[in-house]
Amino acid sequence: MSRFSWIAALLCALTILLTPAAAPAAPSSPGSSEGGTVDLEQRLEAANRAYIDAQNKINASRQRQAELAAQQAALEPQYEKLLDETTAVSVAAYQRGGGLRSLSSVLDSPTPGVFADRVSMLELVARREGEHLKRLADVRAELGATKAAVDDEVATQQAQLAVMAKQKADVEAALDAAQNAEAQRGLDVAKTTSAKAPKVVAEPAPRRPDGSWADETCSVPDPTTAGCLTPRTLHALQQVQKAGFKHFVSCWRPPGEPFEHPKGRACDFAADAKGFGGIAEGASLEYGTSLATWLVRNAERLGVMYVIWFRQIWTPAAGWHVYGSGKGDPSSDHTNHVHMSIY
Repeated sequence: MSRFSWIAALLCALTILLTPAAAPAAPSSPGSSEGGTVDLEQRLEAANRAYIDAQNKINASRQRQAELAAQQAALEPQYEKLLDETTAVSVAAYQRGGGLRSLSSVLDSPTPGVFADRVSMLELVARREGEHLKRLADVRAELGATKAAVDDEVATQQAQLAVMAKQKADVEAALDAAQNAEAQRGLDVAKTTSAKAPKVVAEPAPRRPDGSWADETCSVPDPTTAGCLTPRTLHALQQVQKAGFKHFVSCWRPPGEPFEHPKGRACDFAADAKGFGGIAEGASLEYGTSLATWLVRNAERLGVMYVIWFRQIWTPAAGWHVYGSGKGDPSSDHTNHVHMSIY
């Protein structure tokens, strides 16, 4: 080997040794190939938001109705008690010379002292009767007002039920519009519900005093990316992990797609422990089905707008439905990850 060849070989070896080793690649994200169209997503979001709002109002109405019913039940014994007391006072007054006999009883008084005593007694009885009757009238009026309030709550609840039915029809129409010929094979129920899903109940996300969800922005750090999440989405992510689902997850994505990820309102949970790969099988398939089942069970507590898993989509209004917006790959068909969108 010539002197120059030896020097060249040495430089080449040093270059290899001094070049930093490449860091292990992070599991790939499903990216923007989630399937679906902008129109479908917008219709889904609008219909589901309206449905969840109506559902929250109904829940608040039912709670108020239960409170009013309890108040009415508590007032009824008071009414009966006052009625009995008023009857007793009236009987006592009559027995002591009340009613039509009161005047003759006073006039027949043998002495001025007895006359004064009988007048005082009649005044006392009349005052007691008046107080009891007023209390009785107040209780009856309160019962009537409570009854009217209960009736109003029932009417409101019925109106909200009609809204819910309308929103359900809108969601189903949006989902039906997304179906294609390949999706006509129907739902695979075995991949929507798992008996092995954890029984852990999610801690409910904070609500407004009236039971509705507050509007939130992408304002808190996303622990899965360099982006942000809404506080409610972060809460849902933490509850998912607390329930035992610890596989790779990715939430926020940079702006550029019209769906929930850039808004910090969605997360993708890999079925396989190592990341987003091919179609889930075996333990990975069971993991994804268990996670989807758990999210559906806790949807109302977490504010879940919809869940997509294995060519199927769940919404509060329509339940599980065929998801026909995939493109035939594991990411857009959602056969390698569970998608969660939060209200």
